[in-house]
Amino acid sequence: MIPRYQRILFWSLAGSILLMAFVLLHGCEQAREKLTRHRDETPLEAPIGTPSEKVRLAIADDAAGSMTLVDREIALPVESTARARVLLARLIAEYSYKNSAHPLESGPAVDDVFLLDLPLKTPAGKDAGEDAASDQSGGDDSSAAVHAPGGQLAVVNLHGSFADGHPSGIEPETLTIDSIIGTLYANFPRIEQVRFLVDGQPRETLNGHTDLMRTYSVVDTATKAGLPSTRESQ
Repeated sequence: MIPRYQRILFWSLAGSILLMAFVLLHGCEQAREKLTRHRDETPLEAPIGTPSEKVRLAIADDAAGSMTLVDREIALPVESTARARVLLARLIAEYSYKNSAHPLESGPAVDDVFLLDLPLKTPAGKDAGEDAASDQSGGDDSSAAVHAPGGQLAVVNLHGSFADGHPSGIEPETLTIDSIIGTLYANFPRIEQVRFLVDGQPRETLNGHTDLMRTYSVVDTATKAGLPSTRESQ
């Protein structure tokens, strides 16, 4: 016959073991969740006193190496540059969500977006494109590619922490750049060219691969996804 105190001790130890196993499993689950979840640290925009409107985001997919246009309902400011900044902030925020097809860490990503009418003017009042072409051709205007009026150049100023923390690699970096360009074009069809800065300064690459020193020319080529393709400005 087992003494009563031994039975009590046995069941107490068994209960303690089960409790410790439960606590350990719960802790492991929380740790796994922290590692796999992208915390949404994107700064909240100030309330905008305008009704929501439909916008189009060019969402990247790492597995397919492609982009898809999706519709979203968000409130945007009236002023164009503020609209573009809020739009891109929403785009990057989408990539911080759990199970994103193009996962990026959340946080501040786009500091400013500037929209400049083309052709750009030099201080002397001449078109920048004409000036550069004239220099290259020794003054022969026959080779100058004069930009037709009506288009815009978008200058996107990225946050330094976003660029430094972006996944390194030619494909993820290119998809992010194409996603930004595609989103701008889908909502601002006047945009014909896009340039990128980081913390207000030129930077060679996003995070070691995709070129940020070039001017991206947006060309509507009616691709399968209905997105513009990009080619380097000549």
